[in-house]
Amino acid sequence: MFNWNDLIFFLELARQGRLMPAARRLKVDHTTVSRRISELEKDLSLKLFDRKPDGFVLTEPGHRLFAVAERIEQEAVGVEETLQAAPSAPRGHVRVASMEGIGAFYLAERFAELAEKEPGLVVELVTERHLINLTKREADISISFVPPQGQRLAVRRLGAFRLALYAAPDYVRRFGMPRTRAELPSHTFVDYVEDLVAIQPVHWLLDVLEPLKVSFRSTSMHAQQNAVARGAGIGLLPLFSAKSNPRLIPILTDEVVVMRDIYVSVHEDLEFMGRFRAVLQHLAEVVQRDAAYLTEF
Repeated sequence: MFNWNDLIFFLELARQGRLMPAARRLKVDHTTVSRRISELEKDLSLKLFDRKPDGFVLTEPGHRLFAVAERIEQEAVGVEETLQAAPSAPRGHVRVASMEGIGAFYLAERFAELAEKEPGLVVELVTERHLINLTKREADISISFVPPQGQRLAVRRLGAFRLALYAAPDYVRRFGMPRTRAELPSHTFVDYVEDLVAIQPVHWLLDVLEPLKVSFRSTSMHAQQNAVARGAGIGLLPLFSAKSNPRLIPILTDEVVVMRDIYVSVHEDLEFMGRFRAVLQHLAEVVQRDAAYLTEF
């Protein structure tokens, strides 16, 4: 009979594909992960992984065990919630991944609202430049501007937000206010670091033009907005962030309209569990409620 606890090590190695990342997630030494996998394979008399130069790849028996082990994992995760928490009182931690800009300028305040409404919930907001892999359980829920790809993900569109060109009074005083879209190429811009753009739709300035003159670049939308507010150049910023700084002046609001969709995704096994359902419902409600805030001046 195999050791049920070995399935924890099996699942993490299957998701990470390498010993060291799996060990970090499990907070053990990589040799422990290797030993537990070897013991599981011996107990089952099956080869679960092919050891390759770039990592561990599931064999056919490994894939079959992975499907079973995931179901066992989700049943175990739901034990405490099923036995101790009433459906109206979700409890526990929910990790939500998003891009830095929408996380800092929009989601953080909305999750503060959720904390008041559901004090038993703790949302952990993780911001990254790249899309978090829900299949590897790097997060429970993802908020993104493109629909993510992955096995057994439930993905839906929550709504949309608008972006517009902004400048600071200091910039307008020194270089003038562009009156038409045709004047934009002669102006100076604030933009992303081109070779570090992890998700192409985030490089939204390219929807308007490819700037000839750029004074400042950053992978951080927050940093870009601060540079624009200081007069470094014109920037294309989401309304949900630009509205937080009264120094920012919108430019060519009728001529330049850039929109992005907001998608929420969750692993199918988590979608209907109480605490995850509560977060998903809250996100749907606030994005619908804030539709005008996200898209209108």
